Amino acid sequence: MVDRSILKGILDIHIHAGPSVANREVDAAEMLVLAKAAGYRGFLVKDHYFPTVMGTKMVQAHNDSQGVEVYGAIAMNNSVGLFNPLAAESAINMGAKIVYFPTVSTKNHIDSHRGQHFAGAGNGKVEETPVVYVDEEGNMDPAAIELLKLIAEKDVVLGTGHGTAWEIDHLVEKACELGVKRILVNHPQFMIKASYEQMSKWAKMGAFIEMNVCVFKSGAKLGSLDDDVIKGMLDAVPLSQLILDSDMGQKNNGSPVEGMYGFINLLMEKFGLTEEDINLIAKENPAKLLGV
Repeated sequence: MVDRSILKGILDIHIHAGPSVANREVDAAEMLVLAKAAGYRGFLVKDHYFPTVMGTKMVQAHNDSQGVEVYGAIAMNNSVGLFNPLAAESAINMGAKIVYFPTVSTKNHIDSHRGQHFAGAGNGKVEETPVVYVDEEGNMDPAAIELLKLIAEKDVVLGTGHGTAWEIDHLVEKACELGVKRILVNHPQFMIKASYEQMSKWAKMGAFIEMNVCVFKSGAKLGSLDDDVIKGMLDAVPLSQLILDSDMGQKNNGSPVEGMYGFINLLMEKFGLTEEDINLIAKENPAKLLGV
């Protein structure tokens, strides 16, 4: 096992910490305790249903954070009015670092979890209206385009969300066309079902490609993907465009910090990544993406 000092300086930009309508392993304050103990530089809390920036700012302001940065975000799902520029701008003005395109509201997400429980879902009774924002001809919803213009103007990170590979491909292209400078392609290997060729294409366009601990069997209890997907991603995406984050926090899925530590060991022992490589994908690249 690599020494735990490898965790010092990590910036985990995908944590599902409470409070949330979904069951979570930790809340943001508990995650701060874990992050301080591990020597993290910081973490970002993502929620599918409401902007997290209010909670993260309060957690950081009223705790001895010891230099650990706690960031928030907003996901543009039906619960916040979908492509709602007022919701997005309000969150950005409060310090949200990432604006995610729809996640749980996408038809792709809903179809992918039909008949099974999604660990990030709440107990709401109001049914989602499935969202498809790029049609079969490649035309994007005008409201989505206006949101991209706002993201470009505010110079925040675009998280690509849970659309299909077809939607994500058009999203990345349109975002670049409109001047969005910072793009994070969310777990393209999971649910999105993007090809390695698409991942490589997006990376060449300047997008960062996310490798999430929690989607792999070797990474977390709820993981479903085999290790050969890790190799495929490492072959397709240069480390300069790869971001390692945990995407953890789901109830009964274990500690986000321990999940990250175990996965780092896997990357180094089985796939030959060096400490320098880990520093790049888990510390330097996330900081570059967030602009911190």
